[in-house]
Amino acid sequence: MAEHRPCTARNETPLQRADRNFVELLQELRVTQTGVQILFAFLLSLAFTSRFEDLDTVQRVTYVITLLLAVLAAALFTAPAALHRSLFQQGAKPRIVQVSSRLATTGLVVLVFAFSGSVLLVVDVTTGRAGGIAASAATFLVCVGLWGLLPRLVRRAGLRDEPAGPAEEPASPRSVPVRVPAQLRDTVRQPSTPPGTARRETSTRRR
Repeated sequence: MAEHRPCTARNETPLQRADRNFVELLQELRVTQTGVQILFAFLLSLAFTSRFEDLDTVQRVTYVITLLLAVLAAALFTAPAALHRSLFQQGAKPRIVQVSSRLATTGLVVLVFAFSGSVLLVVDVTTGRAGGIAASAATFLVCVGLWGLLPRLVRRAGLRDEPAGPAEEPASPRSVPVRVPAQLRDTVRQPSTPPGTARRETSTRRR
């Protein structure tokens, strides 16, 4: 069957490639889920501290929005596991990989705003509103630069370093046909037959 033939540079079938991509995706999600878990635990514990009562309206709104963003990011990062469990052994592994990749990308976008909101809340409480906004904007720019801009720069650098392609080999002189003008065709001598060949032909005729 065509779908079971090797189709990549690693000599993989489509199913083997989907399995490898899903395993790699799960490894990436484990890294991001650690950050989400730490952030989510911090936000949950913050509501039960004594200083939480001193927060103003803006800080409370920031806290609630950041908490909801952290919950949404955690849900997006765990969705691939639930999707795989629901469609297990139904021949949908390539589709699972595609949908899971989109869920993980969306989760990273949400996580950027969750990080920025948490930094805004903490710095606003400790130093002031202006410092919180500046720190939140800096966090947002750092995450966008490392997670969005850096991969594109690496990909462009890789494309520049790739060779343009194998150089074409010059054609052999034997494979290049020689064109003779019509006026000179009668004057061109045919290659003479080797002496041994002429003797063989004469002996063959005598026989």
